[in-house]
Amino acid sequence: MITRSSALLQRPDREARPLSLQARWQTQLARAIRDPRELCRRLRLDETFWPGAERGHDLFEVRVPEAYLARIRPGDPSDPLLRQVLPLAEEALATPGYVADPLEEAEHAPAPGLIHKYAGRVLLIASPACAVNCRYCFRRHFPYEENAPSRAQWDESLEHIRRDTTIHEAILSGGDPLAASDRQLAWLVERLDAIPHLKRLRIHTRLPVVIPERIDDALLGWLSATRLQKVMVLHINHANEIDEAVIAACRRLSDAGVTLLNQSVLLRGVNDSVEALAALSERLFEAGILPYYLHVLDPVAGAAHFDVADLDARELVAGLREVLPGFLMPRLVREIPGERSKTPL
Repeated sequence: MITRSSALLQRPDREARPLSLQARWQTQLARAIRDPRELCRRLRLDETFWPGAERGHDLFEVRVPEAYLARIRPGDPSDPLLRQVLPLAEEALATPGYVADPLEEAEHAPAPGLIHKYAGRVLLIASPACAVNCRYCFRRHFPYEENAPSRAQWDESLEHIRRDTTIHEAILSGGDPLAASDRQLAWLVERLDAIPHLKRLRIHTRLPVVIPERIDDALLGWLSATRLQKVMVLHINHANEIDEAVIAACRRLSDAGVTLLNQSVLLRGVNDSVEALAALSERLFEAGILPYYLHVLDPVAGAAHFDVADLDARELVAGLREVLPGFLMPRLVREIPGERSKTPL
């Protein structure tokens, strides 16, 4: 049976304010669009897009929350936000060099939910879930079922950090770490806080962008309680992703002592122009966020249609340098398996 609220969520017109925009972040997460046809209908895309959307969805499911959907222009298949979340038939094409684990993370997992590739820092898979499924995600094939530890299993990962006194930074990643409950995150951060040689807590997340209501009092409570220096690396690829709600969420984080950085991925048809990248850096700074990295695409199977050639990427950055001050210039990098840090291009 379709209730009044679920019927409203399925309406193709956007004149009525969706109920989920007024709901708590958990409700928005639960009500995210997970049907490719519904996504197409809601955004007034022609039915010719449906077969490709369904084919791509079969490979990597659709997930788009209402707060993000509201920033996409209806009826425009080239909208830069839509291109990040709309499945396409091209995702099924096999492309040489594009693989399931492009960063070879499976080779650097000494304990459940823990990846230790770089000196001085470790990455913890704090949640297997995401608020939005980005079609270019390098972890779209990641075995989350093998890396979703219980609290008892977390002890093994925490013990790995305790034993290695060269580790100074713990990075919460996922999925999206902020998709986990505040109770679970507070528990994990409290235990990291108790490891004396740790200095910093870094959180890589997209949730404050796709559902800004995630930055609530409960989250700010456990963030403010830790002695660790706090860094949040957001993932924003286009200036249109930053609305007033996102700016308000970032201000709350800054007021809580969180340093805000951004990393983007250079994506064909999304931000592969000097104008788009310059507008992104300017808008980030307006929100109190510093540009950090501009990644070239990781060669993950299903995402080859987003690729921008290295030569083009370098030319874009050269053009960007002509119009931006140095502090708004992201570093163009590639992650190469086996290297001990990101590789500048």
